[in-house]
Amino acid sequence: MTDEFTQQKTRAAAWFRQLRDDIVAAFEGLEDSHANGPLSDTAPGRFEVSDTRRHSEDGSDAGGGLMSVLRGGRVFEKVGVNVSEVYGTLGEAAQRSMAARGVPGMDSDPRFWASGISLVAHMQNPHAPAVHMNTRMFWTPHAWWFGGGSDLNPCIEYPEDTAHFHAQQQAHLDPHGIDLYPTLKAWADEYFFVPHRNRARGVGGIFMDDRNTGDWEADFALTQDIGRAFLPAYVPLIEKRRVQDWSEADKDTQLVHRGLYAEYNLVYDRGTKFGLATGHDANAVLMSLPPMAKWL
Repeated sequence: MTDEFTQQKTRAAAWFRQLRDDIVAAFEGLEDSHANGPLSDTAPGRFEVSDTRRHSEDGSDAGGGLMSVLRGGRVFEKVGVNVSEVYGTLGEAAQRSMAARGVPGMDSDPRFWASGISLVAHMQNPHAPAVHMNTRMFWTPHAWWFGGGSDLNPCIEYPEDTAHFHAQQQAHLDPHGIDLYPTLKAWADEYFFVPHRNRARGVGGIFMDDRNTGDWEADFALTQDIGRAFLPAYVPLIEKRRVQDWSEADKDTQLVHRGLYAEYNLVYDRGTKFGLATGHDANAVLMSLPPMAKWL
């Protein structure tokens, strides 16, 4: 399987990098075009880009990625768009976790390769929703799969924004089978639920994991369309909401909601746990955390 998947790994990693480039350009475009409304008289934000590196226990190269973070913009208070391509040998705890999920052969050959894109945006304007998006491919000598999705996290919900976000997801998923959108929407509703608060993290979206139908091309095409859905689902919402005035109470509502977001990512999120457990750059892994939050 190693030789067979060399080309697939290259294609997947290149796609995640291209999607990263497209999103970074679109987000800087939102900063540039913010000509009216709160903070429009300040300078547009720009992404700071840095390489991340990962090393095995013996010091050998184990991959890395690119961390792109925009802080203190006039539209985005903090947004990170990270891509990575990592490889090596899974530790015992990660091996047990993979085996528990049904991945075969982890005890005999625990090598792995993974690539993906991860994005979290926290907004200046409380009326503009925060958002998360992630797509990834994971490979071991005995298995491969895709995962990811995107979900909307407004602190002040507008039903028409929620409807638009979900409609774009469905439009991109329906060509792959009309059963996919309701299935992945339900999966997102379950995955992004915060048990200790007994509530959802946001207004949902789509989510999948362990996607392996046996047809790599079909599963890769689906993963690409999940990524392609993101900008048309999200950008129009920001263009509409970034011009609205906000009050001190609105900002307080946003900070409290960010506390919920931070709790979820630190306690439940699989990507956060995997990144920290496998020794990836902690700043890149914890990029999802908001710049400011509040707990009552």
